[in-house]
Formats: sequence, C-alpha cells, structure tokens
Amino acid sequence: MAKYQEIYPSEPLLASQQIKEVSKQSDLLTLEYFEAEPGSMPIQVFEQHHILVNLNPNPHRVENWRESKHNDYTLLENEIVVTPAGMKNGWRWYAKSKVIIITLNPELFSEFVQNELGVILSCEQLKDVPKFLDADLTLAASSLYMSLEERSLGFEVMYESLARVFLVKLIQKYAEFEANEHNSLSANRFNKVFAYVKAHFHESLGLEDLASVVAISPHHFSRIFKKTVGKSPMHYLQAYRVEQAKKMLRNENHTLLDIATQCGFSDQAHFSRLFKQYTDVTPKQYRKPQVNQ
Repeated sequence: MAKYQEIYPSEPLLASQQIKEVSKQSDLLTLEYFEAEPGSMPIQVFEQHHILVNLNPNPHRVENWRESKHNDYTLLENEIVVTPAGMKNGWRWYAKSKVIIITLNPELFSEFVQNELGVILSCEQLKDVPKFLDADLTLAASSLYMSLEERSLGFEVMYESLARVFLVKLIQKYAEFEANEHNSLSANRFNKVFAYVKAHFHESLGLEDLASVVAISPHHFSRIFKKTVGKSPMHYLQAYRVEQAKKMLRNENHTLLDIATQCGFSDQAHFSRLFKQYTDVTPKQYRKPQVNQ
C-alpha cells in the first residue's frame, strides 16, 4: 500500500515532518497544509488513516471515490472527511484547495489509544465518514496547524499537547472499538490490565502478575492478549515503560539511572538496551534534541 505523501500532486506549503522540533511526532501523526490548483489524486489503497479539513471559505465541487462508491458533492468550509487506512480512495477537486491533511500511522495510533486511554480499537480503528461538520475537531486541527505556522516560543510543546487533544477528540467520536469478547481480551479486562500496568510499571512485574489481575491462567492470558493487542503482555509492558522513559528524558534533571529505576528496568544497562531496541536510538541520543523543549 502507498503512503499519501507519495501520491500528492503538489508539495505542501507546511509539513510537520519537515520541522525538526516536532518531526519525531510525525511517526504517529503528520500534518500538512496544501493550497493546490484544481487537480486529482488517483484511486489507491493507502496504509495511513487520512483526515481532511477544508479551510476554503468558498463552496466548491469535489469528487471522491471510496471503495465502489462515487461521491460528487459541494465541499463547504470546515467540513471534514475521514478515510480509514486500507480503503480504496481517490479525489478530484475543481477549485484551488485550502486543506489541512492529517495522516495517522495505524500501528502507532493503536498503541496511543491503548497506552493513553486504556481501550482497544477494532481492526478498522476509524469509522468511514465521507463528509461532516464537527466544530471541536476542526478547531483542534486548525489550532495544531496554527502552532506550526506561527512557531512562537514553546510551539513544539504546544504542538505536542494539541496533537494529543486532536487525537482524543477524534477517538471520542469516530473510533471503532473492539466488541468481540469471546476468544479475545475484552475491553473491560484490558482496562484492568492497563490500570495495573499504569500503577505498577515501576515495579518488577512478570506474566503471572498481569494474568492474575484478570484471573486467567498465564498461558491463556498471553495467547488472548497477543491476539487482541497485537503484542505479548511483556512486550506491551516494556513498550509502556519505554514511553514513560521518553517523557522523563525531556527533563535533564533526571539521570539515566533515575529513569531506569523509576520506570521498572532492572538497571541502567537494561534500560539502555531495551530503549534502543524499541526506538533505534540510545536514551542519550533521544534526550539531546528533547532537552529544554
């Protein structure tokens, strides 16, 4: 499957992945702003979720192909189109566009929802919503865009916070959640495990500890957890610890040993080894551009 960035017919006027201070966050979420002359994008299947926010104040004609459906409509200012990953999708527009395009990496989006909200998304993750108005979501996307456009003091901190606001607002209304509770880990059970990990990740935890939270044998728990979440319980725990370590690395007052201890790693060497395994950089390399942001 293609990425949207490989197919766009023109270069964006603004792109988050090209701004050093926020480029790390582009692994999960990219924001691009386009003012493109009338044109088209070929019908393709894309690997990312795609959220379009129209800022053009003038109503204009747009054609959108979604799987086997062809939509021919007038796009209004502030209208939004959500297209889930894996959907066959194509566009033609008949006036100069002024749009914010936000793309999401499905794997990292799923991890964000699990780690930050303690819920499990369905395989689709997002609803197929061709065209709608949502003042809150439009404001969140526009604020995210303006933080990059203005780049005032502390904009990178603001961008990170606004990105989280946008994601939560998107999830609240347009996410699809796991409903099958038979041969998979139910949302209720996952919430219990998530809450336990959040409260005890700094402790020495094993598979038996996590399985006991939901009163399931370790073997069965490991099997259904991996089936539902996409990774083993211990892999999930270590990934959660790494995410908490990332947050602590932004404060230079925390030594690597402090972070290792407070995030549940057995020692500093264990922390450094696993951190690099999960992020491809050492804690020191990760910290360097983060300090004082």
